[in-house]
Amino acid sequence: MKRRHQRTNLALLTAGALAGPAIAAAPAVAAPAPEVAATGTVVTAGTALNARSGPSATSARTGTVANGTTVSIVCKIAGQFISGTVKNTGYWDRLTDNTYISDAYVERAATEIPKCTATTPLPAVSGVWMLPVTAGLVSDFRTVQRPAHDGVDLGATRNTPVRSASAGTVIRVVCNVSRGTCDTDGNSTLRGCGWYVEVQHPGSIVTRYCHMVRRPSVTVGQTVARGSILGYVGTSGSSSGPHLHFEVHVGVPATRENAISPIPFMKARGLTIS
Repeated sequence: MKRRHQRTNLALLTAGALAGPAIAAAPAVAAPAPEVAATGTVVTAGTALNARSGPSATSARTGTVANGTTVSIVCKIAGQFISGTVKNTGYWDRLTDNTYISDAYVERAATEIPKCTATTPLPAVSGVWMLPVTAGLVSDFRTVQRPAHDGVDLGATRNTPVRSASAGTVIRVVCNVSRGTCDTDGNSTLRGCGWYVEVQHPGSIVTRYCHMVRRPSVTVGQTVARGSILGYVGTSGSSSGPHLHFEVHVGVPATRENAISPIPFMKARGLTIS
């Protein structure tokens, strides 16, 4: 379990198999929140407003915002010109979850909102599925060197948002480590997935997201949309560097027996892990 994949020539990452009993959760540590520049109210003709992965109506839809919802705006960015119910404008508002809505449907005070600066690209989206992070593959599923590695390691940096790969219900939020706590960096002498989340999707598909930097942002029983932030990349548990360990299971509960490789699973949905 602790041997490293041959393809890895970066700081090697070791995603440990689940081991040992789940320990009691430590007090939650708040995730770093973006600075809110303004708030506003979504005003439509009564229908929900689409939230997008970028500043245009052709960008992937990441969810919806109901009419009358108060939204927190981080910055604005020039994009597709929209004639809306409040104004006609080419500006789009980036919200605190890194999604975008047209400012044409937002009623707010005449506050100057800063322009958005470059940000980490959002993960690729196809249909009802998306990649949980934008990062390269550093360790594959059940290799000769690591036959018990039931997922893939994606080399995302610390504090990168981990997004739900599809809509579903959170069924597990767990600290899993052979000793100590999940609120500190792990190492390769430990066993366990650290802070992790499982989401159950339609068709009894379960996705698992491991080694988060702190207690996840969601709770058991919570319904999440595709792209919802579950937590943030870290290196808790059996891990020698920040990354996301991502698993796909075809059965409930998720077990070693029903784990499948996320690579062909995502490829069948138009998404590439490489």
